[in-house]
Amino acid sequence: MDRDRDSRHHVVIVGAGFGGLQAAKALGKARNVRVTVVDRYNHHLFQPLLYQVATAVLNPSDISAPIRTVLHSRNTEVLLADAKSVDTRRKVLVVDGGELPYDSLVLATGASHSYFKHPEWADVAPGLKTLEDAVRIRERVLSAFEAAERESDPVRQRQWMTFVIIGAGPTGVELAGALSYMTRHAMPKDFRRIDTREARVILLEGLPRVLNTYPEELSERAKRDLEELHVDVRTGAMVTDIDAEGVTFGNERIATRTVLWGAGVAASPLVRSLEVPLDRAGRVQVTPLLTAPGLSDVYVVGDVAAVEQHGKPVPGIAPAAMQMGRHVAKTIRCRLANKPLRAFRYHDKGSFAVIGRGYAVGLLFDKWRMSGFPAWCVWAGVHIAYLIGFRNRASVMLNWAYTFFTKGGRDMRLITGNVLKRMPALAVSLQAPAVSPAPPARPELPASRPAPVH
Repeated sequence: MDRDRDSRHHVVIVGAGFGGLQAAKALGKARNVRVTVVDRYNHHLFQPLLYQVATAVLNPSDISAPIRTVLHSRNTEVLLADAKSVDTRRKVLVVDGGELPYDSLVLATGASHSYFKHPEWADVAPGLKTLEDAVRIRERVLSAFEAAERESDPVRQRQWMTFVIIGAGPTGVELAGALSYMTRHAMPKDFRRIDTREARVILLEGLPRVLNTYPEELSERAKRDLEELHVDVRTGAMVTDIDAEGVTFGNERIATRTVLWGAGVAASPLVRSLEVPLDRAGRVQVTPLLTAPGLSDVYVVGDVAAVEQHGKPVPGIAPAAMQMGRHVAKTIRCRLANKPLRAFRYHDKGSFAVIGRGYAVGLLFDKWRMSGFPAWCVWAGVHIAYLIGFRNRASVMLNWAYTFFTKGGRDMRLITGNVLKRMPALAVSLQAPAVSPAPPARPELPASRPAPVH
């Protein structure tokens, strides 16, 4: 094919998340470069708002955009494929169905769930990384209330209405706050036999405090806000077992049918094929140019890159991944132009964790601590700005405004999968009443007795 004989420098980018997308966009106008973006999904996902899809605040389409629509430069090609491994000696990316040669490779494959050597927990405690995860969690939560509506045993009904979230990092805190708010404001009018305001949302954290990477003052404020939203926060609670009937930590067990995972993350396993040093989370310990050690043509960005600055790790958040993606693109262009190369420097603009309607905590430019409604406004503005596409920004703003002022939200509480196999037997009061026996027939009068005269 003609493109196989293309003399332009071929950059293959694996993953169209924040880092990969920024790298592709920055290289989109380079005349001496052609870009191939490889992803197993055909859409870019705004992961920070996944929990709002899981709690029925937003639609999946509000936080996603087709990759081909976003990357429309003439030198850029999008390939829907699953990357399997990297052969650095032959400089090829192995994908399902074939191989893809590269001159420069950018790995931006993100992170997956880590269940701390308990992979069996994945079936009963889903995490939140993809749209499928968000829809799956939404259906688990909604079907739990449907099951409680059918349940005749008060003990089992309480079990259905107990929700346990493991891990009090940003994902766990945001999910717990949104879920508690939904059960107390958006759903009470939906059911007749149960009161959703009686649902229990329990947040378990193995470390001494929630949001452990934030200053202690903000962690304590976040815990108070969660408790004000009726979330039962338990720190120092190291989970030892999870099954379909409950969660065990220490000497205590919580009976529940719905467990959600927000604890550990691990880097994508694709980077293992590079055969370079990895940290405990499976991330590549990159050079100052964000290249893999000993591989000057392989760049690693985002959640799969372990980067330190001023003795502290660069956080695994969207702004950091975006800065890495732009830096890699600039490095590639400088190399092709024989210009000096600069080491990556992360500019910390801050990080925020939202807890509920009008509740948030955060650090602005790594120095100003914010909480409450002002922090929530900054968080909302930043997320709107980072969303891709005017339609998505407008849709999210309208949804948030409606939810904020009505305390309810739009009708997005949809169950699209078949969850009937999880449903208990119908409560006695909901079953059809038993057919009462017919009254005995009136005995006939003897034939010799005259009929009464009226």
